Amino acid sequence: MLGFTGYWQGNRVSVQGTGMGMPSFSIYAQELIDSYHAKRLVRVGTCGTMSEDLHLKDVLIAQAADNDSAMNPSRFGSYQFAPTASFNLLAKAVGHAQAAKMGFAVGNVFTSDQFYDQKGEEKKLIAQSVGTMAIDMETCELYTLARLKHVEALTLLTVSDSLLTGEQVPPAQRQSTFDAMVDLALLTLFS
Repeated sequence: MLGFTGYWQGNRVSVQGTGMGMPSFSIYAQELIDSYHAKRLVRVGTCGTMSEDLHLKDVLIAQAADNDSAMNPSRFGSYQFAPTASFNLLAKAVGHAQAAKMGFAVGNVFTSDQFYDQKGEEKKLIAQSVGTMAIDMETCELYTLARLKHVEALTLLTVSDSLLTGEQVPPAQRQSTFDAMVDLALLTLFS
């Protein structure tokens, strides 16, 4: 898995691939925190929208993560932990997104263990009933690790697919569409 360290406007920053899903993500995030002493992690990625208020190419600033994973029950037993973003990073991201007049929303994401899920429609309906806006595969683990390791964390997701309409951002447009999200992440980290 590739990782790079460099500078953005004089600030040292590392970018690390993590693979897909919570187990893979967990390995890389824990090593960044434990071995390299990372104190703030911002995940940038894609999501599928299940909200009429979140459109293709919009950015979701994820405030919390619902999930269907067995990872947190394995950690916490019957205690129902609610994985949330670091408020400091969330507030900064909202301010920068407003200043840039970008299409964005703040809301919950559903982190799923399965990309192709036989019970996906059922889970989508449950998530929608509680106002969850989108689906990804990593945010719950990021927010859980951040709380366990006492570091800051935030997820920014560009909507690449609609679970409502079946629409997708064409592959050729994805790179340029995601640039705004990466800029938002860097501004959030270094302001």
